[in-house]
Amino acid sequence: MTNYAIIAQIIVAMSIGYVWIFRFDNIVKEFKQYGLSDLTRSLVGATKIVLSTLLVAGIWYPALILIPALLMAFLMVSAQFFHFKVRNSWQKHVPSLLLLILSLFIAYASLKLV
Repeated sequence: MTNYAIIAQIIVAMSIGYVWIFRFDNIVKEFKQYGLSDLTRSLVGATKIVLSTLLVAGIWYPALILIPALLMAFLMVSAQFFHFKVRNSWQKHVPSLLLLILSLFIAYASLKLV
């Protein structure tokens, strides 16, 4: 793994942790706006925290990286879908778009293609 990929892993993990722990009130509002249930919100949150943890663990155990990176990218594509669905401003799209790009970069780097 390149140093850039490791930095990307840390950025993704810290971003997910920050949003799902310290900005949880915002998450609650967004999921209500999207018409998604509390159970869905909890499952998505737990999944993102687990995937973030695996991305950090992947710094020492690179075999853990590819699947969590691809699953995180899928969740970010889903976030983009819901931002489009409720016609959010582009400002609301940017964070999940950046995390999507970073997740794809991490997956690509884990395949040693970078």
